[in-house]
Amino acid sequence: MEKKRCLFCSEFVPVEQKGEHVHFLGCHCAPNSFYGLKSDHYLTIHSLPYTVKNKRFSLISGYIREKTDCGEKVLLGMEEIEAIEDAAIIPVTIEDKENRLLQFIYRNAEGPEDSILIQPLSNHFNLTYSPNLQELVYIIEKLKEAQLLIREGLSFKLTDKGWNTAAASAGGRKLKSCCVLLPDDEDTRSTWLEDIFPKIEQCGFLPRLLQQSRPEQLETQSLLEYAESKVMIADITEHSPEVYFAAGYGLGKNIPVIWTMRSSNHAELTVRSHPIRPLMWENTADLASMLQQRLNGKA
Repeated sequence: MEKKRCLFCSEFVPVEQKGEHVHFLGCHCAPNSFYGLKSDHYLTIHSLPYTVKNKRFSLISGYIREKTDCGEKVLLGMEEIEAIEDAAIIPVTIEDKENRLLQFIYRNAEGPEDSILIQPLSNHFNLTYSPNLQELVYIIEKLKEAQLLIREGLSFKLTDKGWNTAAASAGGRKLKSCCVLLPDDEDTRSTWLEDIFPKIEQCGFLPRLLQQSRPEQLETQSLLEYAESKVMIADITEHSPEVYFAAGYGLGKNIPVIWTMRSSNHAELTVRSHPIRPLMWENTADLASMLQQRLNGKA
């Protein structure tokens, strides 16, 4: 697979061409996911003055990291790059950046006693939109002094006070991880992100659209995201081998799998067994309603 340097974290990673975007897979900006950058904008962004890149690129890396960790799809072009610097989501004060670190641990931990490994720290200062490692370490020390965070080497966990603080800023609800497996089709994924993902969140789950890998490539892609899911949703409308494989991995880990399939393709269902009884849907509104009914019983 071709490799290319991510402009925002400087790591050389595998890339895939998807339409007008090149997808950067597993760089420090999106360790367990990917982001897309318009192919014909790469050199333009690379040629920006150093002063602009020095100010802007750490913010873009933080933006990608936060969005992908929340299961959102990130596709960027020059217009988006220019807009991110002044976007309301970008933390400005140290206190805002502290909250971003609390939120990251809160999203990925089961409770205040659950440790999250952040290793090595030098690859993760974008968690706080920081320009360098020194600022991240300073933020960690401040959170420790405030008795919001416990650090044991490279393991981090929230205190009860830190957990409650993070919960309050997150609206008081801890979303459970939900892995969504879809065929490698841009239109399908865009439709699900727009119509289905918000409904999944309403049921108390954080949907994560994971980058698919062929079985022979799984040694280069961590399976941790699959193993930590509380539920999987696998759409087999297109009979994607990667979807079947990842869902099978989830079943092997005793993770509940909800199968879905467009009803017009029912006659093409090639695997007919008790575990695979897909929810048949005509449109995304019907699918969202059926998924909510099923997920409400698992929340």
